[in-house]
Amino acid sequence: MIPHLTRRAVLAGAAALTCSPVLGQTAPPAGAPAPGGAGPGHGGAGPGCAACGTPVVVTPDFQVDPFWPKALPNNWIVGQVAGVAVDKRDHIWIVHRPASIAQRQLLAERTPPETECCVRAPAVLVFDTAGNLLRHWGGPGQGYEWPETEHGIYVDANDNVWLAGSGERDHQILKFTLDGRFIMQIGRAGQSRGNDDTQNLNRPADVEVDPQARELFVADGYGNRRVIVFDSETGAYKRHWGAYGERPLDGGDPAYGPTSPYNPNGPRSRQFARPVHCVRLTRDGLVYVCDRVNDRYQIFRRDGTFVSEHLIAPQTRLNGSVADLVPSPDPEQRFLYQVDNSNGVARVIRRSDGEILSTFGRAGRQAGQFHVPHNVAVDSQGSLYITEVDTGQRVQRFRRLDQQPR
Repeated sequence: MIPHLTRRAVLAGAAALTCSPVLGQTAPPAGAPAPGGAGPGHGGAGPGCAACGTPVVVTPDFQVDPFWPKALPNNWIVGQVAGVAVDKRDHIWIVHRPASIAQRQLLAERTPPETECCVRAPAVLVFDTAGNLLRHWGGPGQGYEWPETEHGIYVDANDNVWLAGSGERDHQILKFTLDGRFIMQIGRAGQSRGNDDTQNLNRPADVEVDPQARELFVADGYGNRRVIVFDSETGAYKRHWGAYGERPLDGGDPAYGPTSPYNPNGPRSRQFARPVHCVRLTRDGLVYVCDRVNDRYQIFRRDGTFVSEHLIAPQTRLNGSVADLVPSPDPEQRFLYQVDNSNGVARVIRRSDGEILSTFGRAGRQAGQFHVPHNVAVDSQGSLYITEVDTGQRVQRFRRLDQQPR
């Protein structure tokens, strides 16, 4: 029997939902809609409680599927799984780092082979919700500069596949078709001139596309401290911003000095820390940005106007607590699903006010546990796909317990 994932810090049933404010939230500017609330462009009333006179929404709960995905062919294995995305067909895309696999695991690659297994899988792998491998491709080729260190992956509504890289010289974003045919590169390897450079990235972490506006939003990244926006069809620069919508700065973080680490008891930095690790768009016109090392996510309008921020486990040091987040697929996108690489947990967050409703998982190696969770994606049925880097080197599927199996 697969054990049910134990919730910690759960609001005990829907009746426990309250309308109390959240510690660590900065109020939006006057006239701005509350994230996920009933402001302009919002699709519904959002979660609430009986005492408040608003609809009651049950917190999602998840159970690991230890048999997903199915075994890879050709004695393939994967390295650090640095990115995950779900396309409009509910196909699950991962990008992993073949170079991160230890040589002792690759003895079948030698001539002659020293063991029966194993061989590095191609960098991009695509699965269906049953765990079957559907397609694979990736690696250096003609006309583009493949990243030194693979990082994020995203599939847009028009079936374009976007890839980012976090290596020292990875100052570019790549665009491909579903079958891996190269379309476009934005930026050039090793050419970044810093946060004011409008032509190059600097170790970008991830991307997302607004198909209506034809805009590509980039979390940029490990070298810079900004969100930058390009035309998704031409690659032309449009705008960029830093924390609180302010100008991003090169060099050390002014809040802590050029070399000092994050101080949870110090002032909140007016700059994003490196890396700016995710950028997510919601249907109500908001942009969510993971400021990982500063233990927070910030929320903006599409033009870069700051709306609010929320702290997550703010005493966390190491590499920070906000590795990635993704909105739930319901029409109102009532929840955020967030992964914490340092503490080894995933969280369910009420999007309207940033309240943490539950957590699942813990640090460990067993099914349903995490070793450095890195990215999260969600399919149309609400199942989550969470990747792991360092020596975790896997992707796990977590099924919504209130959804029918597929």
